Amino acid sequence: MRKLVFVLILLCFSFSKAQAPEKWSSSEIYNHIKKLNFLGSVLYIAAHPDDENTRLISYFSNEKNARTAYLSLTRGDGGQNLIGPELREQLGLIRTQELLAARRVDGGEQFFTRANDFGYSKAPSETLEIWNKDAVLSDVVWIIRKFRPDVIINRFDHRTPGSTHGHHTSSAILSVEAFDLAGKKTAYQEQLDYVKPFQPKRLFFNTSPWFYGGDEAFAAADKSKFLSFDTGTYFPLRGMSNTEIASISRSQHRSQGFGSTGSRGKQMEYLELLKGDMPSKEADVFDGIDTSWNRVKGGEEIGKILAEVENDFDFADPSKSLPQLVQAYNLIQDLEDGHWKEVKTEEIKDIIYACSGLYLEAVAEKPFITPSEELQVNLEAINRSNMDIVLNSVELTPNNSVMKPQVSLKNNNGWDSNMTFRIPPTAEYTTPYWLEETGTMGMYTVNDQKLRGLPETPLNTKATFNLSLNGTPVSFDRPVVYKYNDNVYGETYKNFEVVPPVDLKFKEDVLIFNTVEPKEISIQVTSKRSNLKGELNLRAGNGWKVEPIKTSFSIETSGGTENLRFKITPPEGQNETRLIPEATINGKVYSQNLVEINYEHIPDQNLIVPASLKLVKLNISKKGQNIAYIEGAGDVVPESLEQIGYTVTKISPQDITANSLKKYDAVVLGIRAFNVIGALKFKQDILHEYVKDGGTMIVQYNTNRGLVVNDLSPYKLSLSRNRVTNENAEVSFLAPDHPVLNTPNKLTKADFDGWVQERGLYFPGSWDENFTPIFSMHDEGETPSNGSLLVAEYGEGYYIYTGISFFRQFPEAVPGAFRLFANLISIGK
Repeated sequence: MRKLVFVLILLCFSFSKAQAPEKWSSSEIYNHIKKLNFLGSVLYIAAHPDDENTRLISYFSNEKNARTAYLSLTRGDGGQNLIGPELREQLGLIRTQELLAARRVDGGEQFFTRANDFGYSKAPSETLEIWNKDAVLSDVVWIIRKFRPDVIINRFDHRTPGSTHGHHTSSAILSVEAFDLAGKKTAYQEQLDYVKPFQPKRLFFNTSPWFYGGDEAFAAADKSKFLSFDTGTYFPLRGMSNTEIASISRSQHRSQGFGSTGSRGKQMEYLELLKGDMPSKEADVFDGIDTSWNRVKGGEEIGKILAEVENDFDFADPSKSLPQLVQAYNLIQDLEDGHWKEVKTEEIKDIIYACSGLYLEAVAEKPFITPSEELQVNLEAINRSNMDIVLNSVELTPNNSVMKPQVSLKNNNGWDSNMTFRIPPTAEYTTPYWLEETGTMGMYTVNDQKLRGLPETPLNTKATFNLSLNGTPVSFDRPVVYKYNDNVYGETYKNFEVVPPVDLKFKEDVLIFNTVEPKEISIQVTSKRSNLKGELNLRAGNGWKVEPIKTSFSIETSGGTENLRFKITPPEGQNETRLIPEATINGKVYSQNLVEINYEHIPDQNLIVPASLKLVKLNISKKGQNIAYIEGAGDVVPESLEQIGYTVTKISPQDITANSLKKYDAVVLGIRAFNVIGALKFKQDILHEYVKDGGTMIVQYNTNRGLVVNDLSPYKLSLSRNRVTNENAEVSFLAPDHPVLNTPNKLTKADFDGWVQERGLYFPGSWDENFTPIFSMHDEGETPSNGSLLVAEYGEGYYIYTGISFFRQFPEAVPGAFRLFANLISIGK
């Protein structure tokens, strides 16, 4: 059972794992002092990463100096990934970190609910049923009670269901309900063991001409309950405008392709009052709310001291403010208001840390450790001010080892030492808390109330430096980190993780058999400690034969690997199972895989999941062999096609020539290739000529915004935003005698069973008569959409356009998706 204290994640000196510690300049310290003197807060609410209005978040954080947070109901797991192949939970990890990176830029904080982004939804009624409305509503109430915002701002309009993504409207519906419930003692009483009811002052909708269908309709709208204000503020101490900061923040959403160019000058924002009293002061959401230190009992004296600190701040020597800051810190510890005491204690500690030039760090000798192990942690402490600072002790958590140096930290005289860090055998592995338990299609399972809403798992390996500043005890928590010197990048930080002693990793996630012939597989066993010995066996379902039954391994060095080979023989007939590896070490069985996600723009992410390999026996036939694959935004389609026996060559646009394409039976374009590969506009004629000469070209889905070509196909073809989000939606065969439904695999309605997340997206809305539509499908209550798969003869070959989401079906080894794609490649052969 975790024993965790709910900690509000503040921008200040919060550590993002594998992030170097922030080191504030004098201007940054001054900006934080101004925030210290403002006791008001704003909560912005929407559905996904990238929904947030970064201009408003930055404006309230940096211009108004308010505590500002974004509550994203989901982690964006159901979206697409423009930078790599990760989908679902792994994409949610990436997008969580992108949101945290955005908040480090614009100064906001970040929260979530347990809602799982299950994919596009067309109606809030569907969304709230799949999500479990009451559970998500309770999470919104929980965040309001913890964060205690004076003002809540919705990104979307709760009054317009069906006009946008169902998740969007649902976020607004839940916010409106939570606004009233958060202040009631009778609502979600189980939360009151940790928080008190809290009633925000005002609720707004962040409206704009877009929601009215254009500038003309917006100009004519009743604005009697509107606030409007310019967010284009210029900050001389930052050298940037608010809108430039906002664009940098938004550009952190790289997996969604939301790079944004900064702007300067006037930028109006509009807020429509939904609940609460209308501010009498133009453009001030805090009108009538005391945002000074007078807001809290005992705060008047603190406010006077900190006003002097702000007015007398010496940019050349911030340490001159330390005596007053320490005095204010002591007074804050006496506050009766527990909320503001907690918030302002963390804020002023970070300011004291920066003003004194303190640097405290705990560096492990390697990046990971296993339960029951020990390693050395190097400690560093330095004071770069004349303040009388004494390092009393250092404590390591989770085992609470203590060192008591009792040393005075003289100005610019460093102290360093080391401690033995012993990890208890019961220590929990480092992994995202919301993925530890099995969830549902719409919800993550998080049983610990105190964890709900947090963006990351709280630090479970840290060093606490206990200091005295002019006799006042102040403690600073620092994560245990791992760092090294890279010959190119210099000082480089990596995660320090608690991991299982053995990491079991298959080369693939799925292994497909289209005959009864056995296949040899390899499993990589990686040791996370020295002198690791054990036995490995593989467990599969009935009918699957695994040889040998078990094999032993012995790995001397931590980080060393051994590849073990097994032979797998499938059963007759179509079948699937999970192959589970079990490593037995000293009588204990381990079956974990450590997934590593590495991108330059976010800290490295590690996810510990049950190790397994999906085995699928397909009844599938195919024609043709050699495929050229032009990668788009990222998918595993090439690897999936290799699984069923095709030879796939990934080719870059510069390698596309009339001669080079002749050897291929088909050319396949990855998802959104015509959105993200600009060079394709120079190769379109060559690709079309390849088709004309007898080739097969298969183009997977693109969005209708940001196309790099004027003509997607040799014939007229226009994309729409049509999609079928119900993965179980009925599929009708419009051309039952067409080769793609009959050769070499005879397709039936059963081939559309077991699909995941959706049928497809961004279907063409209109097309030339040369195209033959193959399928008709639609979501409930909608007119049929016939553009999911279009096939046209062009010259001697075939041009095929499809919005069917093969990129989601292949990783899940959906049999019908493979059989259909094999027919597409086989056409005309």
